[in-house]
Amino acid sequence: MLHAPTGSTTRPTADRVRQALFDMLLHAPWGGLPLLEGAHVLDAFAGTGALGLEALSRGAEHVTFFETDRPALAALRANIHACGWESRTTVIPRDVAYPRAPNPEREPARLVFLDPPYRLGLPTTALRALRDRGWLAPEAIVVAETARDEALPFAPPEEETQAVDTPPQAQPRQAPMAQAAAGQAPAIAVPRRNGLVLEALGERQHGAARLSIWRL
Repeated sequence: MLHAPTGSTTRPTADRVRQALFDMLLHAPWGGLPLLEGAHVLDAFAGTGALGLEALSRGAEHVTFFETDRPALAALRANIHACGWESRTTVIPRDVAYPRAPNPEREPARLVFLDPPYRLGLPTTALRALRDRGWLAPEAIVVAETARDEALPFAPPEEETQAVDTPPQAQPRQAPMAQAAAGQAPAIAVPRRNGLVLEALGERQHGAARLSIWRL
């Protein structure tokens, strides 16, 4: 049982949602054991650290946690201590939108969890900052949790999205995530406004939450 601060500031990912997410990461064609084994993982907006700690239990080598809320930081450090994983973790009490430079002796992260407060547009802000500071490996997998009724992060306006090598006039209008859900090769999203280029891989909805998975 993980320690969690009282109040509504921290929103731990439910056990069943966490289980469903890791089942997807380990069994999807773009995932599997190589995604986690020996990996450096980022858990931004970490809260209790549930996602990062789960990654360690499944073979990740190191997890870097970003968190600024003091009660959440206390719970996070208590959970790391309870697991005995101090040597395999780094806690950065800093806004992930303004990350410091990464440790040059550690490989860039190949898996990133973004579970911010809902409806503030924070996944895009955080991911852009992490990319610009050199935290992310090429083709890193990004998992974002947002509200179910919130616009998907990283998805550009429809007119800015088109499939690779397909003339715009020949491409039917279909969102990348819808293509992925239908088993088609997803389009490459090119959001000109934020400079991020991500490929939509899949999504799951659980209650009021939606998990979407992307690849740089």
